[in-house]
Amino acid sequence: MSETYDIVIVGGGHGGAQAAIALRQEKFEGSIAIIGDEPELPYERPPLSKEYLSGEKSFDRILIRPESFWQERGISMLLGQRVVSVDPSAHQVTLKGGTVVGYGKLIWAAGGDPRTLNCAGHDLSGVHTVRTRAHADAMMGELDSVTDVVVIGGGYIGLEAAAVLRKFGKTVTVLEAQDRVLARVAGEPLSRFYEAEHRAHGVDIRLNAAMESLEGADGKVTGVKMRDGSIIPAQMVIVGIGVIPSVEPLLTAGATGANGVAVDGQCRTSLADIYAIGDCALHSNAYADGADIRLESVQNANDQAKVAVKSILGTASDYDAVPWFWSNQYDLRLQTVGLSAGHDAVVVRGDPAARSFSVIYLRNGGVIALDCVNMVKDYVQGKALVVDRRVIDPAVLADASVPLKEMQAA
Repeated sequence: MSETYDIVIVGGGHGGAQAAIALRQEKFEGSIAIIGDEPELPYERPPLSKEYLSGEKSFDRILIRPESFWQERGISMLLGQRVVSVDPSAHQVTLKGGTVVGYGKLIWAAGGDPRTLNCAGHDLSGVHTVRTRAHADAMMGELDSVTDVVVIGGGYIGLEAAAVLRKFGKTVTVLEAQDRVLARVAGEPLSRFYEAEHRAHGVDIRLNAAMESLEGADGKVTGVKMRDGSIIPAQMVIVGIGVIPSVEPLLTAGATGANGVAVDGQCRTSLADIYAIGDCALHSNAYADGADIRLESVQNANDQAKVAVKSILGTASDYDAVPWFWSNQYDLRLQTVGLSAGHDAVVVRGDPAARSFSVIYLRNGGVIALDCVNMVKDYVQGKALVVDRRVIDPAVLADASVPLKEMQAA
């Protein structure tokens, strides 16, 4: 065994970094190690498809903390290492290459790996995902020789990348298999708004798109073949079709879970002294009516990290944070609070044509979520409505002249 630490954190993303930070903030004096499968210090992920890809922010500016921060707090960084197995009885993890690391408590914050295509041509060069700095750097390194880009998947990652690539003057086609973009995370009014915005910026948005394979020459992608036989030229293909939670070592070790690793309200897995947080943690969420879900967001990773730390230190509190997200595309700032899945009514507040409006989601009359486009006040004030699941007359909600904070239950 190379070494044993009081707390080992697997994953150097937002959740893992926040767990280490919170431990020291709570005056924990034991030994801490972060095992990260990337060579870099922990950094912010959302800018990868936004400011970092566009060149607006250098890598140093998206570091969660500078190197000196971790050194001064005695947090060991085992970077460029991947955990391949966990032995919960011996309290050990084994790294690729055979090194064994012991732990007192283990916080699993490994996130997920991007889903990849499995069609013919999926392994051609020029085919990219956007999950790590290395992914973004590889794309940036090829852009000068690229004219046509196809983005597969009309979720936030795909649309953000499309917006950046249009700024670079690339010809961009977005292929979405469903009948609207953002179908998994937003209502139709928001989907149609973003489709129109991207088209106005010159993006070719194709819905109900059925692709067959990737075409290539000399090992490089040259186009995307559709099921109707047509070929869309592409010297770069970006795949944004979701992530697969990185939990196999835990499940193999006996942890409960399937699409993620199951945790309780204190982020404890079914294995003793092992916690899980962030994208890979399958948890019962009050804002999803108690359904077991995974939340792929910075908010979730950071808040679950704090809950896990409190549990470890004996000041337990159950996870009950309000979900929130954001997305930057062109000059549009989308801010979301709550979870819209399962809504049965939608109220549009403001005028989408003015490019400043909110979509409010209701279930059984109560407010469960808001998508706010260039409407910061609605985002800030709407949180209370979501927390209270406040029932308000839809006609009143739609009146943008009345601040949300002044709205009382019907």
